[in-house]
Amino acid sequence: MEAVAEPGNLAGVRHIILILSGKGGVGKSTISTELALALRHAGKKAQGRAVHQCDSGWVPVFVDQEQNVSLMSVGFLLEKPDEAVVWRGPKKNALIKQFVCDVAWGQLDYLVVDTPPGTSDEHMAAVEALRPYSPLGAIVVTTPQAVSVGDVRRELTFCRKTGLRVIGIVENMSGYVCPHCTECTNVFSRGGGEELARHAGVPFLGSVPLDPKLTRSLEEGRDFIQEFPHSPAFHALSAIARKVLETPAQLS
Repeated sequence: MEAVAEPGNLAGVRHIILILSGKGGVGKSTISTELALALRHAGKKAQGRAVHQCDSGWVPVFVDQEQNVSLMSVGFLLEKPDEAVVWRGPKKNALIKQFVCDVAWGQLDYLVVDTPPGTSDEHMAAVEALRPYSPLGAIVVTTPQAVSVGDVRRELTFCRKTGLRVIGIVENMSGYVCPHCTECTNVFSRGGGEELARHAGVPFLGSVPLDPKLTRSLEEGRDFIQEFPHSPAFHALSAIARKVLETPAQLS
């Protein structure tokens, strides 16, 4: 018997996208952040400071004055920024369900879910909690190296076994953008993500190079998409966002 979505805090969210990877260190959080910003600049609403409470649950933190991009993180719930989250599985799974049910997201075009690396219990909890709301699918992030591509193959198997549609694969850290001449050099190998997508029969969304401007923007909390429109990374991220916008919703 299939779970049925109950009216609640996700009722106003049109599309849900999970960002996955088979390993850590591939830049999932970077892709999640920049995808949300790119969607915002395409006219969509995507998803220190305190999390406030309202009648319908936690109020997410808005990151822009127009309140088009909002954010919720377990880090906002910690009393000290250096505090570690040392929880066993049941408590972590309960928090994931709380983030689905108890965060007042309001009206959103896209909810972008940055997941932990691997195919852990947290993955299963997130997929099962969101399944009744018919998520649009998953974007799988890899880097060009063979070891990363191998781990992502297992992530694709996880998606197949859980019935989660793969929107596409993103190859991150695909080359290095010189801060002086903007020429892109392939520090690592290149094309592993595209080849994997071809073998797996899923769309390849694009390659995002390493750009010092992008790193600096993330560290300083600035909007890379708005400030550096001539960067090769900007063009790659914008193209990925366009492909996501063109992804049709799943048929029920």
